[in-house]
Amino acid sequence: MTIKFSSLPYLGFGLGLRTIHFEDFIATSPEVDWLEIISENFLLESARPLYYLDQIMERYKVVPHGVSLSIGSSDSLNMDYLKRLKNLVKKLDTPWFSDHLCWGSSGGTNLHNLMPLPYTSEVAKYVAERVRIVQDFVEKPFILENVSSYLEFETSTMTEWDFLTEIVETADCGILLDVNNVFVSSQNHHFDPMEYMRNVPKDRVVQYHIAGHDDKGKYILDTHDHEIQQDVWDLYRKTIPLFDQVSLMLERDDHIPPLPDLLSELAFAKSIYDDVMKPHGI
Repeated sequence: MTIKFSSLPYLGFGLGLRTIHFEDFIATSPEVDWLEIISENFLLESARPLYYLDQIMERYKVVPHGVSLSIGSSDSLNMDYLKRLKNLVKKLDTPWFSDHLCWGSSGGTNLHNLMPLPYTSEVAKYVAERVRIVQDFVEKPFILENVSSYLEFETSTMTEWDFLTEIVETADCGILLDVNNVFVSSQNHHFDPMEYMRNVPKDRVVQYHIAGHDDKGKYILDTHDHEIQQDVWDLYRKTIPLFDQVSLMLERDDHIPPLPDLLSELAFAKSIYDDVMKPHGI
């Protein structure tokens, strides 16, 4: 399938929908532009979360975000998983679906972690072919998220941003640009995060993620269980002018605060965007 990713709809500013807030969204319908769900939590037809999802879909656009596709694994693609994912994508009538540029399974065992890949042209071609298969099978635009990393492979022959670019251009897919992950990796591997931002293909960035992390001193750990740090807000502010309108989603996966706290953080993200874009008349 041929897709013009720059023509995908702009959704605005959204939150990750977590179980603790199901009732809040149904009872109060807070002003959030859209919601993102973890795909795997809604793939069982008898699962109770679908009861809540049906009600929430009446009020919000919902986009699925996967954590177990393992697009870079040497294991064969899990076609049963993809069939269930395709059904969920159809149910949601979502403009796109996403997962991570990583591997997370080996020998059929899910490691429940997002493992980085060596940045080589050979691996990029391998991943791109699998991305094409997934996108064609699900029949919706697919966007890949950059992951945070803590080690580098001696076999790598290119930068992470060049690796990502080669994959998305070859596979004709989009990018979910995680601002926090870029910052975390830049600190762990000592590169300029703005060099990353300046060198990803502008017409393929469909969505941002923004989240918190934990500074361990010698390294930074991507935890999604803290408020967003000032350094990440600063990177987001600098990134905005590089792209056209890009939908943003705020993530929190642990130590989840009351919904009003997340709504306040989301409002702050929007205020940064408005402040940056005001001189441009947007």
